[in-house]
Amino acid sequence: MTQEADILLYQIGQLLTMDGSEGPVKGQNMSKLDVLEDGAVAIKDGKIIAIGKTHDLKHFEAKEKIYCQGKLVTPGLVEPHTHLVFGGSREHEMALKQQGVPYLDILKQGGGILSTVQSTRETPEEELLEKARFHLNRMMSYGITTMEAKSGYGLDYETEMKQMRVAKQLQEEHKLDVVLTFLGAHAIPEDYKDAPDMFLNEMIAMLPDIKEKKLAEFVDIFCETGVFSVEQSREYLQKAKESGFEVKIHADEIDPLGGAEMAAEVGAISADHLVGTSDKGIQMLAENNVIATLLPGTSFYLGKEKHARARDMIEAGVSVALSTDFNPGSSVTENLQFIMNLAALNLKMTPEEIWHAVTVNAAHAIGRGDQAGTIAVGRVADIVIWDASNYLYIPYHYGVNHVNTVLKNGEKVFERGGWHG
Repeated sequence: MTQEADILLYQIGQLLTMDGSEGPVKGQNMSKLDVLEDGAVAIKDGKIIAIGKTHDLKHFEAKEKIYCQGKLVTPGLVEPHTHLVFGGSREHEMALKQQGVPYLDILKQGGGILSTVQSTRETPEEELLEKARFHLNRMMSYGITTMEAKSGYGLDYETEMKQMRVAKQLQEEHKLDVVLTFLGAHAIPEDYKDAPDMFLNEMIAMLPDIKEKKLAEFVDIFCETGVFSVEQSREYLQKAKESGFEVKIHADEIDPLGGAEMAAEVGAISADHLVGTSDKGIQMLAENNVIATLLPGTSFYLGKEKHARARDMIEAGVSVALSTDFNPGSSVTENLQFIMNLAALNLKMTPEEIWHAVTVNAAHAIGRGDQAGTIAVGRVADIVIWDASNYLYIPYHYGVNHVNTVLKNGEKVFERGGWHG
């Protein structure tokens, strides 16, 4: 009996469905990958209506049939940690870093995060919107179909709200799905360097306005030496939860302060960075189902020899996700495929683990596990066709874009050589 579809993908070499129906994939289960060969996917009204072998779906009559030529097909990639909206750039700092100038000295010279804060304050909202849209388009060309965007380059009411309005507008108009996070507690502004608690209180005072205007669903804080302590971060995140927000945390990026342990205690959805996390912190992440979002691009870009202990985390039963940490200072890339390469080379993750980390687990890390990161009947058709015949190839071949075609909600939004719509 003939069935109708809008799009039929057929003769897929390897189809990765990445089942996340029972939550994020943990520990050793990340090494188990279901691969359907000679697969096919039928799409109607933007949603997946059938999955199977090519010969099993021959009864579908489709308006458009996409011959996949034995290529790899996966869910759209999910990007769970970006600092999308910012003014200016900091390429002039690279030479200083190469000369070994410490970050704190760069900061004293007017550089670092406070340089971006100043640029973001001075940049008109429309310019921030156009710049962020450019970066979003580039992310989509690399196969990302859902992503998170943080504020955090305002450090005052007016500019933080400006950043979040820009992200909110992109959420409403861009084809890529955007998840919003308030990171007002990203650094201590110069005016508050001797009164960080007063600054945090000002950020907390913003929460009702943010909630009312629906400008964020997550609240984040940078818990690190020289920024906010574990105690300050705990109190801040607890107040955010009381205000109706889910919480995330920049934890243990440099020093093992106990940010991972605190993330587990407050019920954070994810703890991010984790380069310095302790054994106890790793165990608590596993026991409390906190996703570890690892950012190997940051360690790479800053020339650090120390990396997050992905192997220990996976062996302890932690759900691991991966992200670019796209930002103008410490990880200047929109290319999540390159992060997959770094995860293999520097974090020693297997290809199977990496695919879980950039799809289903990344989706759960931003509260989209029921919508993104999986190819399943009834889900929206967020799908990437790759210029590769197998899933091993993408983490192996670095420095290029392997995307052939991106489907977002069943619509072609990018093909090798051009854009759609």
